[in-house]
Amino acid sequence: MKTVTAHDSGDYQRIAQAIAFMRQSHFHQPDLATVAQHIGLSEYHFQRMFTQWVGISPKRFLQYLTVEYAKSQITRTKSLLDLTLDVGLSSPGRLHDLFVNLEAMSPGEFKAAGAGLQIRYGIHETLFGKALIATSDRGICNLYFLNGTDEPNVQQTLQQEWPKAEIICDQQVTQPLHDLIFESVSFTEQKPLTLLLKGTNFQIQVWRALLRIPFGGLTTYQSIAEMIGLPTAARAVGNAVGKNPISYLIPCHRVIRESGELGGYRWGWERKTILLAWEANRRVV
Repeated sequence: MKTVTAHDSGDYQRIAQAIAFMRQSHFHQPDLATVAQHIGLSEYHFQRMFTQWVGISPKRFLQYLTVEYAKSQITRTKSLLDLTLDVGLSSPGRLHDLFVNLEAMSPGEFKAAGAGLQIRYGIHETLFGKALIATSDRGICNLYFLNGTDEPNVQQTLQQEWPKAEIICDQQVTQPLHDLIFESVSFTEQKPLTLLLKGTNFQIQVWRALLRIPFGGLTTYQSIAEMIGLPTAARAVGNAVGKNPISYLIPCHRVIRESGELGGYRWGWERKTILLAWEANRRVV
């Protein structure tokens, strides 16, 4: 992964703008010149920026927007999950399990709303736009991707989520976490990350299930419902997925509609699309 620098934020906004346009127009297969003109760049600079950022050409990226591609990946992921469970492995994401440990708050702690907890946070540039990382002495408790209007309100947002916690801006504490999550070649070479989750028992079940989705894979809300033994709870699963407080590490971006449409994403459809295309291009088959 390339190292992300402070000037990348504007580039990300251009890429997101291009993806939004490609999404709206992909049935017409817009050519390179049309998309480049839409975001005010030359064909050469747009091709270069897009390929460097997403890791694939705009033309290849368009292929990842098709329902046919999405459906093929849903089938592939389901087969992979079934296979690994049949042979007794915990999941195809078990390497992921080695560097992400989930710690769920007890019902009493949940009710206490963060009382006695000191939460430190920082805002960082990532390959996928700016992100808020918040952590306590018990683990990472929030990872939110930010839009332009979110940044001035991040402390207020955290305080609403953890009403009785002490919230402190401390970039020095969160910088090493950013470097480990977004700039390490391999998480598995590092000390495991602990995630501190505040949620209902059902939400925790869903968030644990998300960790089983392999890198580059896609699954559906219905499949997650079946994974947790509640096959009629697909709608409730969707609600829980939408409330995931730790994006990227708990990969809710890999859950889409059964129709093959990507559906919504708490941190923006364009960002979800970039994440999936970036993973698809790097997936080891």
